[in-house]
Amino acid sequence: MRPMLATPSARVPSGDRWQHEVKWDGMRVLADVHDGRVRLTSRTEREVSVAFPELLTETAGLSAYDDLLLDGEIVSLREGRPSFGALAERFNVGDARTAATLAVQAPVTLMAFDVLRMAGTSTLARPLSQRRELLEGIGLATPRVQVPPVFTEGEDLLRATADQGLEGIVSKRTDSAYLPGSRSPQWRKIVHRTTGSYVIGGWRPETDSARLGALLVGTPTPDGLAFRGRIGSGLAGAAGDRLLAQLRSRSRPDSPFLERVPAIDAKGCTWVEPDLVADLEYHGVSEGGRLRQPTWRGLRPDLSPAELMDTAVQDVADG
Repeated sequence: MRPMLATPSARVPSGDRWQHEVKWDGMRVLADVHDGRVRLTSRTEREVSVAFPELLTETAGLSAYDDLLLDGEIVSLREGRPSFGALAERFNVGDARTAATLAVQAPVTLMAFDVLRMAGTSTLARPLSQRRELLEGIGLATPRVQVPPVFTEGEDLLRATADQGLEGIVSKRTDSAYLPGSRSPQWRKIVHRTTGSYVIGGWRPETDSARLGALLVGTPTPDGLAFRGRIGSGLAGAAGDRLLAQLRSRSRPDSPFLERVPAIDAKGCTWVEPDLVADLEYHGVSEGGRLRQPTWRGLRPDLSPAELMDTAVQDVADG
């Protein structure tokens, strides 16, 4: 099963038919508990259990249940705030010993915000208000698994999250059923800073160095990959070295972009197969469609290029 997704929105919906939550800057997962065994899957249905062993233990609290399915977000908290960069270091960990070491050094927390199955019975068709009551009744409250609060005043929460340096909020209709794999206007996300996911189409080395210096990124369209610019900020260090190893194995002779990439960007570029998705932060988009001052945040192995087709901000009316 794939999780239900929120529609990007430019404004906060109002009224008593909406509840509002903090938008956690992490990795979306479904936590499936059966006979005391916990299985974690990403939004693309890839199992990631081995990467987060601290969520599988008895002390985390999930394994105490026989038949339960939760929707939530794995976050890496630093001084009470999510650090996407710290979490990204753990996305692709497939070695149990390495994962166990990281779990001790920098443990994660699962923020559970929905229950999709309980005691073997599906709750998908129930309204969110009822699912929330069931979720709160489970009693999850450990350092590793928490049920974050919901709020009635969306604008107040949006201001509070801005003051605290958080990503934004998610507003949900209290009568909404759970629609697996659907991006629904009954759930809306409002973010403070401009972040987005883009596909990597090429890379350039640092001047006088073999290390990673810049990435060329684009947006997938029905016709192909549309060029959106070059990013060099935030790529230094071990994370950049690991990314470069992945890029080298994806080399191709020609550009994957639809249009001709400007020579100033293409100079010294090695083209790659456009199958890696990256999260970037940037200061708007130029009239030509280029990202302004983009900064690297991390790879998104839980996303595929095909999933980026329908991510335009929609200012949908309250209904």
